[in-house]
Amino acid sequence: MRYVSTRGKAPVLNFEGAMLSGLARDGGLYLPETIPTLSGLNDLDGLPYDEVAFRVIRPFTGDSFSDAELRGAIDRAYARIEHAAKAPLRQLAPGHHLLELFHGPTLAFKDFAMQLIAQLFEIALKRSGRRITIVGATSGDTGSAAIEAFKGIDNVDVFIMFPHGRVSEVQRRQMTTPTAENVHALSVTGHFDDCQARLKDLFNDHAFRDAVGLAGVNSINWARIVAQIVYYVTACASLGMRPTDFTVPTGNFGDIFAGSVARAMGLPIRRLIVATNQNDILHRALTTGEYRMGTVEPSISPSMDIQVSSNFERALYLAYGGDAPAVSQLMDELRGGGFAISQGALQALREQYLSGRVSEEETLAMIRTIRAETGEILCPHSAVGVAVARRHIEPGVPMVTLATAHPAKFPDAVEAAIGLRPALPPHMARLFDLPERVTRVENDVEALKSLILDRRTQ
Repeated sequence: MRYVSTRGKAPVLNFEGAMLSGLARDGGLYLPETIPTLSGLNDLDGLPYDEVAFRVIRPFTGDSFSDAELRGAIDRAYARIEHAAKAPLRQLAPGHHLLELFHGPTLAFKDFAMQLIAQLFEIALKRSGRRITIVGATSGDTGSAAIEAFKGIDNVDVFIMFPHGRVSEVQRRQMTTPTAENVHALSVTGHFDDCQARLKDLFNDHAFRDAVGLAGVNSINWARIVAQIVYYVTACASLGMRPTDFTVPTGNFGDIFAGSVARAMGLPIRRLIVATNQNDILHRALTTGEYRMGTVEPSISPSMDIQVSSNFERALYLAYGGDAPAVSQLMDELRGGGFAISQGALQALREQYLSGRVSEEETLAMIRTIRAETGEILCPHSAVGVAVARRHIEPGVPMVTLATAHPAKFPDAVEAAIGLRPALPPHMARLFDLPERVTRVENDVEALKSLILDRRTQ
């Protein structure tokens, strides 16, 4: 299995190389040259999640990991997902299902990918004897999932940037209370897009990148996408492999892009529906054909407060028929504020994705409505997804909305909607009693470089 960059100028790598690199050296994102077909779809219902994960992920890894190594990594990763089904389906209404992805250690869907990546990184690094420095940017959930997954792992230093004052208190404390010496939470002045831009600056400084062994675990990392394909497969298997619609609350486009890969592998996904909050660049792009950055507006669904969706580059690459120079040109234009999608590419994108936008008031109203109708308490991100999904439900076609986080991660929003603060699960009950360890950093790449060089293990 060979991996190529969306911008066409980086070395072709195998799965391990693409995973450890994260961002390609030409600034692009890695994709496999071909998407494998998943055989035996009708035989997957009733299989344990771990077994489905092995069957889905194995074709992507090539010769990077043996069957025994991959199975061991999967077993260790998903042992930390507390629900027996790992990603259970809960029926909200006739034909409408919630895919619960918040039963991992940090209560968000990012655990499914991050726990596995940590295990695969550990195998690869022990084999090579290398030491790496992981730097990540987070709007809230990726950072806590990465810190939880990589804390205490040998040969890895982890630095996670999050926008100061723009994550929930639970999200912040999940990043700032771990005591492992190899993890570092960095509170950066600005918003998530600033953190993401500085991350790309670090990767594009090749001298620094090589000096510290820089690696990335944001959704730019192809291994993240591969792990997220699995729960689309288990959801479809539970519904009898019928044509199914999926609605995904998304900011950085990685989770819904995994759905498009699942469909390319042969899964009977009929429609993929992008659900955005007021930071709606994806909805605007799919509606108007103009991908233009706006101002990031803080919201009650902060993990979606993004105006530059990194994984959209992968979707553009496919929509432009693998034309890497065209994608590079678009990304150059993005630095100037945005670009127009060609008519042919826009049509290709619209054949893959629908979209919808939800206001703050509509989000709160949906939390109240679902609580009254079903007793289910939604996090604000999941409420955005449910609100958009309800606009698109069609009789006879199952609709699955991805519930991306536990409501207890966003207690202020939930309390504003229903007057109830959801409790954290027992394993996080002491979160607010633990001391925090965090470093304030200005939105400056040189300051970040200096800090990383000073704090990493030599």
